Amino acid sequence: MPTARLMQAGGFLLPALRVLSKTNKNLFERDLKTMSSFKRYPGIDYSFRPASYWAPPSDPLNAALRNVQGRNRREMIRAYHAEGRLDQLDPTLLADELGEEDRDGLGRIHPTFMGGEYLPRYRRREVEIARIELASTTGDVISIRARPAGSRILYRVSDEYETEYELPQKGSRRPFSLSEFIRFLDDVEQGGADPEWRRLGFVLSFNLCNLDCGSDLEGLRDFTRVDSDIYPELGCHYGQVCEEWYLGACEALARDREEDAGSGAEPA
Repeated sequence: MPTARLMQAGGFLLPALRVLSKTNKNLFERDLKTMSSFKRYPGIDYSFRPASYWAPPSDPLNAALRNVQGRNRREMIRAYHAEGRLDQLDPTLLADELGEEDRDGLGRIHPTFMGGEYLPRYRRREVEIARIELASTTGDVISIRARPAGSRILYRVSDEYETEYELPQKGSRRPFSLSEFIRFLDDVEQGGADPEWRRLGFVLSFNLCNLDCGSDLEGLRDFTRVDSDIYPELGCHYGQVCEEWYLGACEALARDREEDAGSGAEPA
């Protein structure tokens, strides 16, 4: 698969030529300094550091979710747990990885059931420490993983398309604090992707490339979601980051239309 792919809300688009949208230009000019910096939100403990990525799960839900690749299967596990029926869930759906026959069977139910199911197999003692989930047709997932290597921890970022990702650092001597992990995620780069998409950080790059390629802004409001069984407040942080981006994009789009109306140009 190409390393510079675009993940549309309606599927994948591989353009030969991209023109940066006027709305995104305005966003970059107005908000680049603010939005690309690491903003801290009230109520989030950015000093939190897990004692280990391999500590025993703190509760039955975390134990069931750990390393489960499928996005929809993870939601099913949460739903069954909330209803007190986790013991009634088919054991196959609790497996970290599914066999080809089971994956194909889920995919026939709906394409979103494929999300995460085609991620690479885990290496020895490797665990998923966070994931980025996209509201694309097939529910695509980017997995951030850690594994022990002697006295160090090694990291990798993987998806279901063999994309090459450039990491700001390959390893560490202890688990990241939440603030360190956010800086790490923000600085991940997708090889071959347009540099403009990375200017607000890796997580927002999926929203930016889709907006540039004509996706409806409203459909991108909840397009990108970050989840972690290790860092409980990571999703809250990026939820606010994505919401601020969306509101800023709405303001920029409104200004574009006002300027077009004033100049007599056709509205964008």
